[in-house]
Amino acid sequence: MERITEHSPLHHTELRLHALFLQGLDGDAAAYRVFLKATAPYLRAFLRRRLSAWPDQVEDLVQESLLAIHNQRLSYDSGLPVTAWIYAIARYKLIDWLRRHARQDGLHQPLDDEDALFSSADQEAGEAQRDVLKLLATLPDKQRDAIIHTKLDGLSVREAADILNMSEAAVKVSVHRGLKTLAATLRETI
Repeated sequence: MERITEHSPLHHTELRLHALFLQGLDGDAAAYRVFLKATAPYLRAFLRRRLSAWPDQVEDLVQESLLAIHNQRLSYDSGLPVTAWIYAIARYKLIDWLRRHARQDGLHQPLDDEDALFSSADQEAGEAQRDVLKLLATLPDKQRDAIIHTKLDGLSVREAADILNMSEAAVKVSVHRGLKTLAATLRETI
């Protein structure tokens, strides 16, 4: 896993979402709406990666996760990363969906050990993510951030442009140049 540093985009996302969520808990309805709207693309990307065989279910699970986040908002411990809390809720919603889906399809294999369902895949994904993030760290900030938001987080170019305060064209150019640089780096190491 990437070590979240003060200058990483993940750190920036965590700080932004955390601040918006806490403002929402303090009664700022506008900040809370922005928090929910900003959280949705991350949930969508998280669930899309795990439900590639059922892409039509992603949006339903995003909505279920957002509703659960809202219903459980008072249980949040403000000393913990809000993104970890959000992804934990989404993960439980995904597990619930997988259990329902397994029953509906007549699959009688119990999913009692949900950690076994995700452990090896999550470990491999973590190792791959670490390797990719090492490569990304060699890129200029604009290119790295554009690639992370569009290719790793699964955000659209428009969503990434909004987050990065860039034009859509600038995001596309940054992604293209960054991927070209990464390809050249990989060719040199092979």
